[in-house]
Amino acid sequence: MADTVLYEVSDGLATITLNRPEAMNALNVATKVALRDAAQEAAADTAVRAILLTAAGERAFCVGQDLKEHIGLLVTAREAGGGQVMSTVREHYNPIARALVEAPKPVVAAVNGVAAGAGFGFALAADYRVVAETASFNTSFAGVALTADSGISWTLPRVIGPGRATDLLLFPRNISAQEALELGIANRVVSPDALRSEGEAVARMLAEGPTVAYAALKESVAYGLTHSFSETLEKEDELQARAGASEDHAIAVQAFVNKEKPKYLGR
Repeated sequence: MADTVLYEVSDGLATITLNRPEAMNALNVATKVALRDAAQEAAADTAVRAILLTAAGERAFCVGQDLKEHIGLLVTAREAGGGQVMSTVREHYNPIARALVEAPKPVVAAVNGVAAGAGFGFALAADYRVVAETASFNTSFAGVALTADSGISWTLPRVIGPGRATDLLLFPRNISAQEALELGIANRVVSPDALRSEGEAVARMLAEGPTVAYAALKESVAYGLTHSFSETLEKEDELQARAGASEDHAIAVQAFVNKEKPKYLGR
């Protein structure tokens, strides 16, 4: 894995850190490949019970596509008479967003600075966002004559509603941490100094929780947003059967009876 993305697993928590602070964690090809591989590995690893996505440095979480590299690719494609310049969406952005959104475990994003374009998209792909007071968000796409990617046309309307999402996509602007909290983009806003510890504390709490139930909750919410009430009731029945058969459920019930704190196994 490239050193532009750091990957570590400890006590059931996989920490993925974007590590190009000198470039505001912009996504060049090497970084996109490494982020894709890390996200897919964390999502598939049964020993990983929660994922923390964060970034090095203070200025930026991720400003999206590395436009300095991108302009070179555009020139090369033009000289070659065309080409799939935006194949990065299919090859990188889609697999990254899919791995985070569909991971059968909670994903926490600790947003330390600017999250723009695909950086905003990947933050939204997380289930919970801890945000530094100095952070900001910007859709950015229309500002460089592009449409939405990184799953943001699916995640943003679900977080803030279609009207507000369309506004922010058509008229990109900086959204402060406080406004992000009011809109529901941020779940928790903390001081920059406390961001890493707070984000890790949330992720570790989830990593110690009932993983099967968390996975079912993620699936249930996503399903309910696009299906009828009747269909959702059927899905809840299916998922509750799965959760009820888990070892964690038995542990939780026994701990409740014994008036003890449950120690979940994640299965």
